[in-house]
Amino acid sequence: MDERVNRPETEVPPLSLPAPRRRRRWWLVVALLIAAGIGVVVWYYTHPAPQGTSQTATQPAEQRAAATPPQPVGAATVDKGDIRIILNELGTVTPLATITVTTQINGQLQEVGFQEGQMVKKGDFLAQIDPRPYQMQLEKDQGQLAHDQGLLDQAQADLKRYLTLGRQDSIAQQQVADQHFLVQQDQGTVKLDQGAIDTDNLNILYCHITAPVAGRVGLRLVDPGNYVLAGSTAGLVILTQLDPISVIFTIAEDNVPDVMAQLSAGATLAVDAYDRSNTTKLASGKVGTIDNVIDPTTGMVKIRALFPNPKAALFPSQFVNARLLVDTLHAVTRVPVAAVQQGAQGAFVYVINANNTVSVKTVKLGVTDGPLEQVLSGLSPGDRVVTDGTDRLRDGATVTVPAAKATGQATTQGTTTGTTTGTTTGTTTEPGTPAGGPGGHGGQPGAQGQPAAQGQPAAQGQPSQ
Repeated sequence: MDERVNRPETEVPPLSLPAPRRRRRWWLVVALLIAAGIGVVVWYYTHPAPQGTSQTATQPAEQRAAATPPQPVGAATVDKGDIRIILNELGTVTPLATITVTTQINGQLQEVGFQEGQMVKKGDFLAQIDPRPYQMQLEKDQGQLAHDQGLLDQAQADLKRYLTLGRQDSIAQQQVADQHFLVQQDQGTVKLDQGAIDTDNLNILYCHITAPVAGRVGLRLVDPGNYVLAGSTAGLVILTQLDPISVIFTIAEDNVPDVMAQLSAGATLAVDAYDRSNTTKLASGKVGTIDNVIDPTTGMVKIRALFPNPKAALFPSQFVNARLLVDTLHAVTRVPVAAVQQGAQGAFVYVINANNTVSVKTVKLGVTDGPLEQVLSGLSPGDRVVTDGTDRLRDGATVTVPAAKATGQATTQGTTTGTTTGTTTGTTTEPGTPAGGPGGHGGQPGAQGQPAAQGQPAAQGQPSQ
């Protein structure tokens, strides 16, 4: 029989590890910790720290900045000068006259008197319509005029006789009055005939088409031999006036008062037209007129500027950039645009101090004129600012201005020659001074051979020794 029978389950007491095994685990952990400590001590003594590390770590930030080699930068000098107020707007070249030359009479186009793209003058021959039908009509109307003129002469002679007989009471006064009215009718007929002759002469004149203005003709729209109609809107050719020509552009309504003030004072506002990329100057002109209403949908007002265009530098419907000179500010503080940086505090510049360190100064700016910008506050004429190499600068950093960076006109700093004009960069030294001349305090030579003052940096931003 199967011995697997139900037996009462008995609880098995849990096994417990013997105490000696637990003690062996604790000794193993302690041994590992001791080995790790010995390894750290050995590594520390076999890999000594570089000299000066502990001293550098304890140095203040200013001393570490002073120990950093000077960073070469480009510099410029803040000056006083003129700043132009210029509005840069988008414009379209618009001819003063664009004429679709059409025929005013019906007829066959016999001849075309121009070449496509030709420059023509006012009154030059353009096209000829067949005049023969109108010449024959002229002869017919002239014959009718002669006939009616004869009837008028006869009626006038009869009236003269009737007036004499009427005074003698030889005929009735009614007959005299009727003859008078007949003369008036014949006079009207003669005037009607004369009007028809004048119309015929005008139609013959219309057969000879001439240029209404001076300009450039486009492509021919109708070939000779076609029958043209007076009511056609296609025309024979399009004539465009090129010289002078205009540019229409818009300005914001906020700028209208300044422009109107100049125009009302009789000033001539100059406008320069640049190409699509805004790099090449095409022509110079002046403001011709300003529109009489502001567009309510855009808040802009149109201005037409007139340009002489003898070389056809401006082409009809060409897209250009218009630069309107509104006013010029004189004797204002100027700084190069490259020196201005933007940060959380707004616009700021790096000013080079006398000890060849830089300081951050917040500035308030005004009008921008090309590479220069007006300074309202924060800088004074004569301050030197960093224009190149500002990406790694910080407040208090030491800088140097290499000779390659010191370009532009000379400024009077230290011992220099010449005067300050415009925005300058760097400094120059008096010509003829030997390089490597006597230096400042301590007998070290200053940069560019100029003696550096005691405790002051040498020219070109090099610190004295």
